[in-house]
Amino acid sequence: MKKLVISCLLLSLIGLQSCKNDEKQKKEAEAAQAEAEKVVSTECYKAVYEKDTIDLKLNTLKNGKIGGDMVMKVANAPEKIGELKGEFKGDTLFVDYTFKEKTNKNQTFKNPMAFLKRDNQLILGNGTMQTTMGVTYLVKDKPIDFDRVKYKFSTSECVEKAQN
Repeated sequence: MKKLVISCLLLSLIGLQSCKNDEKQKKEAEAAQAEAEKVVSTECYKAVYEKDTIDLKLNTLKNGKIGGDMVMKVANAPEKIGELKGEFKGDTLFVDYTFKEKTNKNQTFKNPMAFLKRDNQLILGNGTMQTTMGVTYLVKDKPIDFDRVKYKFSTSECVEKAQN
C-alpha cells in the first residue's frame, strides 16, 4: 500500500512538472512572437486624387512583415478606417485591408491590395479580384496594373491620432 501511495505521488509530481514546462514553453513562444512583431520603422504616405484623400501609415516589423493603418476619404462614399497587414514580395507590397465604414461601424470589410514601391512613392495597383467562399483575393494569373492608376502615395509626415 505504501508503494502505491509513493507511486501515485511520484506520478502526480511528474504531471505537475510537465504542466509547468508546457506553461514555460507557451510563455517563451508568446515572447518570441511579441519580439518578432515589434515595430522597427514607420513610414507615412498620402495620396490625393481630385477630391479623394488617402492617408497611410506603414509599420515595418522585426519579422519583416508590414502592419499599419489607412484612412480612405473618397468623394461620394463613406470614409473607410482600417488596418493593413501584409508583406513585401520584391518591390510589391501585398496587404489585406480590414476596415469599417464610418457610417456603418457594425460591419467589417476586408479587401486585398497591392502597392508598388517606386522611388519614394507607393502606387496602389488595379488588379482583378475574385471571391471564393467569402474570401476576396487578387487573381494570381492576372497582372496588376500600376500605370493607369488614381492613387500615387508620396511620403508625408506621420500624425498621431487623437485619443477619444
